Amino acid sequence: MSAAGESLSETIQSLCAIGREFHGRGWSLGTSSNFSTVLSRDPFRLLITASGKDKGRLSTDDFVIVDEHGTQVDSAGIGKPSAETLLHVVAARRPGVGAVLHTHSIWATCLSDLYHAQGALPIEGYEMLKGLEGIKTHDHKERIRIFQNTQDIAALSAELQQLLDSQDQTLRFGYLLRRHGLYTWGRDLAEARRHVEILEFLFEVIGHTLTLTG
Repeated sequence: MSAAGESLSETIQSLCAIGREFHGRGWSLGTSSNFSTVLSRDPFRLLITASGKDKGRLSTDDFVIVDEHGTQVDSAGIGKPSAETLLHVVAARRPGVGAVLHTHSIWATCLSDLYHAQGALPIEGYEMLKGLEGIKTHDHKERIRIFQNTQDIAALSAELQQLLDSQDQTLRFGYLLRRHGLYTWGRDLAEARRHVEILEFLFEVIGHTLTLTG
């Protein structure tokens, strides 16, 4: 969830800062990507970027608030929820998840396509894996699930919900959408941001390694 004691305005500013950073690093260009954070659990309220907003230039008017069904209940500014809001809601309703971040980097787009037939992207033996919560050694293999991209977000959300309920190990930190990008999460915005940074670094390393050795 948002930092203890943080106001709605401060939470929005934190998400705006994330947008500027991710745009500057090439992870969220143009209107791609979506960012969200849990405001409350009971009732469930999720603050999320509105549809079609330039993530490098987010303002206080570029956010909406949705309920556990992804239905808009309030607006922090002017706009409507993204078509992918349900994907955020499904992840954010999990115990211990307080923020969900979605990026569209070059390497996530390429690797999600290259490894789609395998069902997951394997990442093994890298020191940076220890930046993912709970991983204590580089001698570790993580697999990041890859879903086929689709416009049927309701069906994808239902599939994601089922796999999360089964505690699928390829969904511990996030997942990839083929030719689309990365969804990841954390217990709060800081942890979710760190997971994005770690995974995007690892994607880039794998991509460059394939280029150098291919």
